[in-house]
Amino acid sequence: MKILNLLPSVDPTRGGAVEAVRQLQIPTQNLGHTWDVVSLDAPDAPWVKDSPLKVHALGPALGFYAFSRRFSRQLAAILPDYDAAIIHGLWQYHAFGGWRALHRSPIPYGVYPHGMLDPYFKRQFPRKHLKKLAFWRWSEYRVLRDANVVLFTCESEKILARESFRPYQAKERVVGLGTARPTENADAAREAFLNRFPDLRGKRFLLFLARIHPKKGLDLLLEAFADPNIPPDVHLVIAGPDSGGWKAGLEGKFISPALAPRIIWTGMIEGEVKWGAFHTADAFILPSHQENFGIAVAEALARGLPVLISNQVNIWREIEASGAGFVADDTVEGTQSLLSHWLTLSQIERDIMRASAARCFEEHFAIDTAAHKLLECLEEICSD
Repeated sequence: MKILNLLPSVDPTRGGAVEAVRQLQIPTQNLGHTWDVVSLDAPDAPWVKDSPLKVHALGPALGFYAFSRRFSRQLAAILPDYDAAIIHGLWQYHAFGGWRALHRSPIPYGVYPHGMLDPYFKRQFPRKHLKKLAFWRWSEYRVLRDANVVLFTCESEKILARESFRPYQAKERVVGLGTARPTENADAAREAFLNRFPDLRGKRFLLFLARIHPKKGLDLLLEAFADPNIPPDVHLVIAGPDSGGWKAGLEGKFISPALAPRIIWTGMIEGEVKWGAFHTADAFILPSHQENFGIAVAEALARGLPVLISNQVNIWREIEASGAGFVADDTVEGTQSLLSHWLTLSQIERDIMRASAARCFEEHFAIDTAAHKLLECLEEICSD
């Protein structure tokens, strides 16, 4: 099959949907399928040039909504070259503009919401929710209603998606998601990370790897980490882009001069340096307020790294049942419990949890398993 993925952008700092499309590329292509992207990026955007994917960049688009008057027409001209399409994410014009071309086309399509229908956003941002309600019926509702299938990463996401908007109509299917098995040399990756951040050599640290964003619960983590009961030899590495400029406020509110040397901000890290962070860390921590799947959680598990997460990460049940980490509420007290549970484990118990993390990945989150389920689903809608 030739599959076209619709994204607002292939900028890797956008996380979530972009990373999911990148992760699914290799297993689908290894099985003989074409896996391309159409986006609303400007053709000369650096991330288009650097993308490992074939990208039809039909931008530039205007504003946060990424509107382009020409997009639907240009997309309609591309569609005959493909057997199926997938719209990744909602609330930007690639979704509604994609629907405008696709619902008139014989090409079947699916929608991967990637958590964007989670009722968390309704509770946390009520004003934004009211704006979304204003054009739900004429835009996103139709995108979902007319899709041949709406794809979910886990059962929790599917159930939660039903709670945010009315009317809601979707042909639901859970196909999962995941990440690739590690291919890097662990020792070389560890050295690449430590050469980049030499002050961490010989140090114990917990790894927070995510966008610096209010949703991720970093404020909870910093407040919990300031607890005087945390051993002074334990450090916290915060790795991720800060496109919203949230870092300065967090430093001013939560990080005292005494604590500052134990907090290392790396910015966004990629490739061998990123894998080295996983291989060097004691554990991965993400006390997020909402996480549809959490690719970084799966990446940690793939490297046998235990994960300390909130119960708002939708895959927490699989992790808890596997003994691959600890789970708690997305509160300061919950985050403190994650830290204390981990830090009171013996070395033998930590080694057991590392083995459980690797086993959890193989059983639930290897990307080739998700790719097989997705392709099976697409073959079904193509044959209907």
